[in-house]
Amino acid sequence: MTRHARTLPPTRNARDAGFTLVEMMVVILIIGLLATVVALNVLPSQDRARVTKAAADIATLESALDLFRLDIARYPTTDEGLEALVTPPARLSPEEAARFREGGYVRSLPQDPWGRPYQFISPAENAPFDLYSLGADGRPGGQGNDADIRSGQ
Repeated sequence: MTRHARTLPPTRNARDAGFTLVEMMVVILIIGLLATVVALNVLPSQDRARVTKAAADIATLESALDLFRLDIARYPTTDEGLEALVTPPARLSPEEAARFREGGYVRSLPQDPWGRPYQFISPAENAPFDLYSLGADGRPGGQGNDADIRSGQ
Protein backbone atom coordinates (compact mmCIF):
# COMPACT_ATOMS: atom_id res chain seq x y z
CA MET A 1 0.00 0.00 0.00
CA THR A 2 1.08 3.37 -0.85
CA ARG A 3 0.55 6.18 1.47
CA HIS A 4 -0.27 9.52 0.03
CA ALA A 5 1.50 12.30 1.76
CA ARG A 6 -0.56 15.27 2.60
CA THR A 7 0.81 18.56 1.51
CA LEU A 8 0.45 21.42 3.93
CA PRO A 9 -0.05 24.96 2.71
CA PRO A 10 3.21 26.84 2.61
CA THR A 11 3.89 29.02 5.63
CA ARG A 12 5.04 32.59 5.29
CA ASN A 13 8.31 33.67 6.71
CA ALA A 14 8.49 36.79 8.88
CA ARG A 15 10.16 38.67 6.06
CA ASP A 16 7.26 37.82 3.71
CA ALA A 17 4.63 39.27 6.07
CA GLY A 18 3.27 42.82 5.62
CA PHE A 19 2.72 45.02 2.60
CA THR A 20 5.03 45.63 -0.28
CA LEU A 21 6.21 49.11 -1.20
CA VAL A 22 4.01 49.06 -4.31
CA GLU A 23 0.92 48.21 -2.26
CA MET A 24 1.69 51.05 0.15
CA MET A 25 2.18 53.49 -2.74
CA VAL A 26 -1.19 52.49 -4.26
CA VAL A 27 -2.97 53.05 -0.92
CA ILE A 28 -1.32 56.45 -0.45
CA LEU A 29 -2.28 57.44 -4.00
CA ILE A 30 -5.93 56.44 -3.41
CA ILE A 31 -6.05 58.39 -0.12
CA GLY A 32 -4.57 61.43 -1.87
CA LEU A 33 -7.15 61.27 -4.65
CA LEU A 34 -10.01 60.96 -2.16
CA ALA A 35 -8.69 63.91 -0.12
CA THR A 36 -8.49 66.02 -3.29
CA VAL A 37 -12.07 65.20 -4.29
CA VAL A 38 -13.35 66.03 -0.80
CA ALA A 39 -11.38 69.30 -0.66
CA LEU A 40 -12.67 70.42 -4.06
CA ASN A 41 -16.26 69.78 -2.98
CA VAL A 42 -16.05 71.22 0.55
CA LEU A 43 -14.02 74.44 0.10
CA PRO A 44 -16.57 76.23 -2.14
CA SER A 45 -19.29 75.34 0.37
CA GLN A 46 -17.25 76.92 3.14
CA ASP A 47 -17.01 80.19 1.18
CA ARG A 48 -20.78 80.21 0.56
CA ALA A 49 -21.40 79.47 4.24
CA ARG A 50 -19.29 82.46 5.28
CA VAL A 51 -21.21 84.80 2.98
CA THR A 52 -24.51 83.40 4.28
CA LYS A 53 -23.39 83.83 7.90
CA ALA A 54 -22.38 87.45 7.25
CA ALA A 55 -25.80 88.16 5.71
CA ALA A 56 -27.54 86.54 8.70
CA ASP A 57 -25.41 88.53 11.19
CA ILE A 58 -26.22 91.75 9.35
CA ALA A 59 -29.95 90.94 9.40
CA THR A 60 -29.77 90.31 13.16
CA LEU A 61 -27.90 93.57 13.74
CA GLU A 62 -30.42 95.44 11.53
CA SER A 63 -33.25 94.14 13.73
CA ALA A 64 -31.38 95.22 16.85
CA LEU A 65 -30.79 98.68 15.34
CA ASP A 66 -34.51 98.98 14.57
CA LEU A 67 -35.37 98.06 18.18
CA PHE A 68 -32.86 100.66 19.40
CA ARG A 69 -34.59 103.24 17.19
CA LEU A 70 -38.02 102.28 18.53
CA ASP A 71 -36.87 102.70 22.14
CA ILE A 72 -34.53 105.69 21.81
CA ALA A 73 -36.24 107.40 18.81
CA ARG A 74 -33.03 107.46 16.74
CA TYR A 75 -30.33 105.17 15.41
CA PRO A 76 -26.90 105.14 17.06
CA THR A 77 -24.42 107.54 15.48
CA THR A 78 -21.24 106.43 13.76
CA ASP A 79 -19.29 107.60 16.83
CA GLU A 80 -21.48 105.50 19.15
CA GLY A 81 -21.13 102.58 16.75
CA LEU A 82 -22.64 99.15 17.11
CA GLU A 83 -21.40 99.06 20.70
CA ALA A 84 -24.53 101.13 21.47
CA LEU A 85 -26.50 97.91 20.98
CA VAL A 86 -24.67 96.25 23.89
CA THR A 87 -24.15 99.08 26.39
CA PRO A 88 -25.93 102.43 26.64
CA PRO A 89 -23.99 105.22 24.92
CA ALA A 90 -22.61 107.90 27.23
CA ARG A 91 -24.40 110.65 25.27
CA LEU A 92 -27.92 109.40 26.05
CA SER A 93 -30.15 111.83 27.86
CA PRO A 94 -31.65 110.62 31.17
CA GLU A 95 -34.99 109.97 29.39
CA GLU A 96 -33.27 107.97 26.63
CA ALA A 97 -31.19 106.06 29.19
CA ALA A 98 -34.39 105.09 31.02
CA ARG A 99 -35.79 103.66 27.77
CA PHE A 100 -32.61 101.71 26.94
CA ARG A 101 -33.42 98.01 27.10
CA GLU A 102 -32.02 96.19 30.12
CA GLY A 103 -29.38 93.77 28.83
CA GLY A 104 -28.97 95.71 25.59
CA TYR A 105 -30.23 94.78 22.14
CA VAL A 106 -27.65 92.04 21.46
CA ARG A 107 -25.62 90.04 23.99
CA SER A 108 -22.35 90.67 22.19
CA LEU A 109 -21.23 92.03 18.86
CA PRO A 110 -20.28 89.32 16.38
CA GLN A 111 -17.18 89.49 14.21
CA ASP A 112 -17.70 88.89 10.51
CA PRO A 113 -16.84 85.35 9.32
CA TRP A 114 -13.34 86.55 8.40
CA GLY A 115 -12.62 87.77 11.93
CA ARG A 116 -13.14 91.50 11.44
CA PRO A 117 -15.73 93.82 13.01
CA TYR A 118 -18.78 94.80 10.98
CA GLN A 119 -18.64 98.34 9.60
CA PHE A 120 -21.31 100.85 10.64
CA ILE A 121 -22.04 104.36 9.35
CA SER A 122 -24.97 106.40 10.61
CA PRO A 123 -26.42 108.42 9.06
CA ALA A 124 -25.49 107.01 5.66
CA GLU A 125 -25.67 108.75 2.32
CA ASN A 126 -29.00 107.31 1.12
CA ALA A 127 -30.29 105.51 4.22
CA PRO A 128 -30.52 105.94 7.99
CA PHE A 129 -27.47 103.68 8.36
CA ASP A 130 -25.07 101.50 6.41
CA LEU A 131 -24.03 98.20 7.97
CA TYR A 132 -21.62 95.94 6.09
CA SER A 133 -18.78 93.44 6.01
CA LEU A 134 -15.82 94.02 3.73
CA GLY A 135 -15.88 90.40 2.54
CA ALA A 136 -13.03 87.91 2.36
CA ASP A 137 -10.36 90.39 1.22
CA GLY A 138 -11.12 93.00 3.89
CA ARG A 139 -11.13 95.84 1.34
CA PRO A 140 -14.02 97.91 -0.02
CA GLY A 141 -15.60 96.64 -3.22
CA GLY A 142 -14.57 93.37 -4.77
CA GLN A 143 -16.33 90.54 -6.53
CA GLY A 144 -17.37 87.03 -5.55
CA ASN A 145 -16.17 86.14 -2.05
CA ASP A 146 -14.33 89.46 -1.85
CA ALA A 147 -17.52 91.48 -2.42
CA ASP A 148 -18.89 93.63 0.40
CA ILE A 149 -22.00 92.28 2.10
CA ARG A 150 -24.34 95.16 2.98
CA SER A 151 -27.54 95.71 4.89
CA GLY A 152 -30.66 95.94 2.78
CA GLN A 153 -29.37 93.58 0.09
